[in-house]
Amino acid sequence: MAPLEQITFYTAESSPWGHRAHIALEDADAKYTTYQIDPRNKPEWYYQVNPLGKVPAFTFGGPDVPPDQPSPESAKLAESAALLEFIADVFPEAHLLPDDPVLKAKARAFTEIFRNYVDSEFRGAFFLGKHFDGLLLALEELQRTLPPNGFAVGQWSIADAAVAPFLARMMLFVRVGLGTYKEEDWQKLREALASDRFARIVRYVQDVHERPSFKSTWDRQLELWKNHPGLRRTAGSAN
Repeated sequence: MAPLEQITFYTAESSPWGHRAHIALEDADAKYTTYQIDPRNKPEWYYQVNPLGKVPAFTFGGPDVPPDQPSPESAKLAESAALLEFIADVFPEAHLLPDDPVLKAKARAFTEIFRNYVDSEFRGAFFLGKHFDGLLLALEELQRTLPPNGFAVGQWSIADAAVAPFLARMMLFVRVGLGTYKEEDWQKLREALASDRFARIVRYVQDVHERPSFKSTWDRQLELWKNHPGLRRTAGSAN
């Protein structure tokens, strides 16, 4: 049964970390209020919700108040991975983590492999001008953990909600040429990801896009990212 306590979800629409929690809230069919935080101009009151000023964050429980007037009586929750676990615990009927302990461990391992291998290579390749060879090797590691069909452990889980926002953005950036890499490197990266070598992870991302919870939380990403300063190519990086 869904909790009666109010949930206010603080996020930034372009944030893949916020997208994690947004997907899971939709999967859980939760009732919640969304408040967008401008990452470049965070209001002072938001530090009452998350002293670090990061998104996403929740207030949970307490009186029903305007989002920009968080109550001291509500619980303040942050960090996207913790919020995913929280949603799975508060909405057990959504089955966002497998009951089987082996599958549950595999779901958590999937997110750890992404965090330990893929995340830094993704940021390096698209935002910092690092060569993409490391990214491709990291994607192979993640791909090896996928079953032949379905999601991270077959059934959808918070492991997929954790990883999908980043992989979907990566595929979007490659498709439209967003990133700090050189033009010739972009073409090579596109060819690599279109090859049989990555057929399974490409199909995984395609399957993610078919999820209702993903569709309802994705639609403006190209508009949001196409002028992002972190993805602008530096002078001389393109032919």
